[in-house]
Parts: sequence; C-alpha cells; structure tokens
Amino acid sequence: MSAIFQPDSLRQSLRALAKGDALSRDGLAYQGYYGLGIAGCEARLGLFEAAGFQLVAQLWSPPRPRGTLILLHGYYDHMGLYRHVIEWALGQGLAVLGCDLPGHGLSSGERASIRDFAHYQAMLDGLLAEASANGLPKPWHLLGQSTGGAIAVDHLLNNAGSPVDGHTILLAPLVRPRAWGWSQLSYHALRPFVGSIARRFSENTNDPTFLPFLEADPLQPRRLPTAWVGALAKWVRHIERSPASTRSPLIVQGEQDMTVDWRHNLAVLERKFAGPQLLRLPGARHHLANELPELRREYFDYLAPYLA
Repeated sequence: MSAIFQPDSLRQSLRALAKGDALSRDGLAYQGYYGLGIAGCEARLGLFEAAGFQLVAQLWSPPRPRGTLILLHGYYDHMGLYRHVIEWALGQGLAVLGCDLPGHGLSSGERASIRDFAHYQAMLDGLLAEASANGLPKPWHLLGQSTGGAIAVDHLLNNAGSPVDGHTILLAPLVRPRAWGWSQLSYHALRPFVGSIARRFSENTNDPTFLPFLEADPLQPRRLPTAWVGALAKWVRHIERSPASTRSPLIVQGEQDMTVDWRHNLAVLERKFAGPQLLRLPGARHHLANELPELRREYFDYLAPYLA
C-alpha cells in the first residue's frame, strides 16, 4: 500500500461524521494526496453505517451555505477523485456531502462488488440521514456520475417522498453499459468458473494526466467482480419496471462516451422522467468529473443558473 497515506490507519482513526473531530495525520495526508484540503471551508471526514457496511463520508461547508449538494461517485471511483465538482459546488455557495460507495475507496466491503443494487439505496438513505443529522441547509441537490447517476435515478423513481427537494444532476448516467449484450453473455459464461476478472484501465477523459493518476491511485480496485455484473443485470430489469417520475433531472452526456450505452440510456430517461433537461457535449468522454477544464467549464456554466 502507498506510503503516502495509510488507508487502514485512517479508517481506524475515524468516528461519526457529526463528531467534527480534527483530521488525523493520515486524514491530512489523504486530503493532500487528492487535493481535498480546500481553503475557506470547514471539512469533516467520518463514518456512518448502512446495509451492514461502514461507509466513509466527507463534508465540506462554506461559511454560510445556501443549500447542499449530495454527491455520488461512479464505479471504481471514490470521493478523492471529485475535487473539481466539490470546488465548483462550494463556489456556488453549497455545502457538499458525499461518501465512498460500499467496496470503494475507504468504505468497507468486497472491492468494487455489490450483491444487490438495493444496498446502494440503503447507503443513499443513510447519507441523507447524515445530511439531516449534521443540519445541512436545504435545498438538497443530488449529483451522480455514472453509477452514482444510476443510484440517483433509482432513488427518484422509487421514492415519492424523497427529501431531495432541489435539482438532480446526472453526469453520464448509467442505465446499461456499452456492449451490454456481450457483457451479459460473458457474465453467464464466466460466473461458474471465476469470481472476478482483471480490470482494464481505459482513456475515459480527454485529460492526458487522468489515466496515469488512476493507475497509480492506491484506492483503485484492480479486479472486476462478476457479482457486480450480476447485480447490475437485475438492477436494469428493476429500472425498466419502475414507475415514471414527475421529476425533471439535469443530464450532461458526452458523445464520445465509450463506457455507457448513452443513446439507449437517454431514451430510457426520457421515458422515465418529465421533460429532463439535456446538455450533450460532442467532444466529451465518460468521466465528466475529470474532463478537460474547458469541457468542465461548459457544463458547470450550464448547470449554475439552475442552482442559483
């Protein structure tokens, strides 16, 4: 494990997020490694439990927040990769709350795996409870990248009484991945024999520095568990059966996305939501949270008036 910070030691030093403890030496080293020590705001790092997992949550708050952004990261990701989104939201006067998904980053669980996507919903319920326990101001906005977008979509479609009373932002949301038919065939062929396959890192942004950073990141999973693919297959059927919603999420989608089946996904979201607002970026790839600065600026400028 990287000597830059020690994840196991950091986890052991954490208490409940609401405690507001000063960051340990490992916590400061973690924030420094990922650029999360953002000036001019209060920052907390702590734990909560949901669905049998110990989940590591982070909170950033400007001096007088006028609302809150609940942030959900993508598959293989963790909160350490979302500095650009966090800084933008703080610049909009919003507090930011997020956590590492089960099996990701600093949270507990089999790496990059899940038995049922319902566990992600329990995690989000717990995260929203943390927002309430920490007195975070409303409106509460929800932003999800890729699998984080899938979690947000499921929440909106199946929780009429959701406490999320602001906007929902979906960055390259997952409904099904690219080449989904082949993925399912491979899953059924491999499942009896292997529990995981080696992960293939890919160029999923136009930023030439992002892929080398990922490959060196000590919190990156190195395997793709077949259990996660099976859970995704069940979740896709669940979403297709879910009732439509009167909500109107804001969707940002790159047209060079080679990770999700974005044309199919947009068609599904058009059916499930009432007039979702869509920004298509012809040159952008999948990981919009870490795209080139000019592409981030384009979609941030598009989103900002909705949050004003």
